[in-house]
Amino acid sequence: MAASRKRASSAPDVDKPTRKRSKTSSTHGNKDEIQQSKSPAEFFAENQSIAGFDNPGKSLYTTLRELIENSLDACESVDVLPDIHVVIEEMSEGQFNRMRGVPDRQPGGAAGEEQGGLKNQSGDGRENDHTAGDAADTDTGTKHSSNATKININTKTNKTNTKSKHGPNHKKDAYFLLTVRDNGCGMAHDAIPDLLGRVLSGSKYGVRQTRGKFGLGAKMALIWSKKSTGVPIRIKTSHVSADARRKYKKSKRGGDSDDEDDEEENDVDDNGDAAVGGRKVGKMISTCVLDIDIYKNSPRVIEHTRKPNTEKWIGTEIQVLVAGNWTTYKSRVVQYLHQLAIITPYARLEMTYSNRSDDKKGMNFKFERRSEQMPPAAREVKHHPSSVSHFRSVCVPYSLRIKLHDSSHFIPRSPFLPRTTAKTLLKFLTNDLSGITPVSARRLIERLGNSFEQNMDPADLDDKLITRLVQLLRSSDDLFKSPDGGCLSPLGEYNLNLGIQKVIEPDIIATARDKPGAYDGHPFIVEAAVSLGGKDAKEGITVVRFANRIPLLFEGGADVATRVANSKIKWSSYKIDHKRDKIGVFVSIVSTKVPFKGTGKEYIGDDIIEIQQSVKRTIQNCCQQLRAHLTKKNALRDVKERKSRLLKYIPDVSRSVFGILDAMHKRKLEEAESGPRYSSPRKRIAGVSSGLDSSKQKHLTPTESEVSRVMERVSNGDLTEDTIKDHLMEAVEENVNAGFGFDENEERFGKSGKSGSKKGGDDDDRQAVYLVPIYDDPQTAGKVIIRHPLFDFHPLNA
Repeated sequence: MAASRKRASSAPDVDKPTRKRSKTSSTHGNKDEIQQSKSPAEFFAENQSIAGFDNPGKSLYTTLRELIENSLDACESVDVLPDIHVVIEEMSEGQFNRMRGVPDRQPGGAAGEEQGGLKNQSGDGRENDHTAGDAADTDTGTKHSSNATKININTKTNKTNTKSKHGPNHKKDAYFLLTVRDNGCGMAHDAIPDLLGRVLSGSKYGVRQTRGKFGLGAKMALIWSKKSTGVPIRIKTSHVSADARRKYKKSKRGGDSDDEDDEEENDVDDNGDAAVGGRKVGKMISTCVLDIDIYKNSPRVIEHTRKPNTEKWIGTEIQVLVAGNWTTYKSRVVQYLHQLAIITPYARLEMTYSNRSDDKKGMNFKFERRSEQMPPAAREVKHHPSSVSHFRSVCVPYSLRIKLHDSSHFIPRSPFLPRTTAKTLLKFLTNDLSGITPVSARRLIERLGNSFEQNMDPADLDDKLITRLVQLLRSSDDLFKSPDGGCLSPLGEYNLNLGIQKVIEPDIIATARDKPGAYDGHPFIVEAAVSLGGKDAKEGITVVRFANRIPLLFEGGADVATRVANSKIKWSSYKIDHKRDKIGVFVSIVSTKVPFKGTGKEYIGDDIIEIQQSVKRTIQNCCQQLRAHLTKKNALRDVKERKSRLLKYIPDVSRSVFGILDAMHKRKLEEAESGPRYSSPRKRIAGVSSGLDSSKQKHLTPTESEVSRVMERVSNGDLTEDTIKDHLMEAVEENVNAGFGFDENEERFGKSGKSGSKKGGDDDDRQAVYLVPIYDDPQTAGKVIIRHPLFDFHPLNA
């Protein structure tokens, strides 16, 4: 009995749900049914795969991802360029136990008895409180730096003992101390426990574009830390509100704007808050060590203090100790950071990994900021009429809902729609929904029939009238404006181009953005980029996906972007070989409600036609830009090949031409001595026809004076094989680019991602132009010359 009392007084087990015995008996037996009631924290602790915590490796990756994305949100909320630093420190089980003061395993089960006795010493289930200070000491790592040598020395001994006790195939758990530090807005002192210790509580509910939605990310990191290590999380933060930040920036703009970006600037406002480098910072630094009671879904505060902000620092630093597997998910973490650097080129990201057992395994990644243009913050909007799916909780005022809740009636609640304070149906339609003007609202009420009036109280609507209203709202698209995409915050083509160039370094890149669209009343915008080549690029199509500026790494085969790129795009029509070329397809979708498939929120299905068509149009737009560049590149390649072929045959041609001219010169000398002779019937005919009218002769026939001048140059030695070769090479250099309109020295195209002309300039659109050499001077014949900056036109008589 004493043991049972002691066990009951201790902290409840995470995996053991609370149960309440029902008063009703079972219909299939004599035993009473067990009615279970679980808190949200307990439910997600038992079903952690829903939040992406499938296994230790995936849990480590998801914890890191959630903390980084929270840091990005904190920076963007106050319009500050993010500067995020991540530190991952891996330790073995023995090092973890020594850090927490847990005794090592002893032969014969002595360790279990000693460890159990340690847990039962307190008797109140707060054995984690004793180790919270040890976890907190890892903030700076100074206390562990002195005994780092001892840890490395004892590592081999621990490994040897482990093999002898547990066999060669025993795999020891690895533990990771994660520290994520940012320069964002920080957290208010009193709000820290609820922000990180209460599941499904957050500030991102509503109709707006957000990275997270349900208030799960950081709370699940705390739950996984409690389940895997039992160590609470540690938070250090200095807070400044977004309103105070905006007011400060506005006041600075009104003064000397040159001092706003001065990093050495320090001043203090009337409230005592300091400003460093043009940034307003809080006057206090809060420190909180936090645990969670999953059965009550409430935070358990172990330490909550604050001190003056002598560092003049603003931001948040979260430290969590979790179990994980770095070996299997190292590539995923690196891939996530690479893709995050693409979609946030305005952020500076740095990750440092170290292993306490082996310093050689350490690694460091750093992505410098490429752009200083941060997308504008997304705006919260009201629900669109076509997105209404449950209407009753909107139409019933809050006071009436409480009154009915106390009686025998039941009023269902909807988490998607806000409560209304409107007193009339007309005001409700115009004030609580978007896209409805007063004129449209009146027309809508007329279509509803005689049961609806403009001045009726929304609380008077019964189930049948509400059903009629919902049906008409979802079908009357002609009365409402389409959802406005102006509330969204896409990355922008400029930033997307810079991000891809920074990480991938492709040879050619094209970007495009489709016009805003909507599905089920939710606006969305699709941006895409297509690149060719790049470092570490593979042959074929590689699709990189983003949703609300979050990289999506898993289940890519079922995503709409992957399916469109692989099956809906005819790459050959854009002069791209999808099997041999190194093609990178980047698709970013932002929306107030991203239609994820599955519980992991890792891919977007292709069943929504509006999104599928928008993705297809955007990728095709990029391909059309690339086709123009590829056509130009192929033309340059053809020019170089033609030039190389011509230069290859110049020596043979010059030798042959000079041989002919030399033979002609010798023949002229013989004719001068013995009279003219004809070596072929054609020349005899030409000699007979020499008496004909000159206008009947062919224009290509050289004059006698020209022939004489050429023979004279051959006789004088001015025209030799080398001079012919030099003239031919000059002619090739001058005329090889004729008709293409670009410099042959141009080697790279399309870095800007834009084409100067909308037309592709395909080879099929070219027309043959025949140039006829003119031997006679047109000016002497009295002909008119048409002058143009690009050419001179000499009309010829027929």
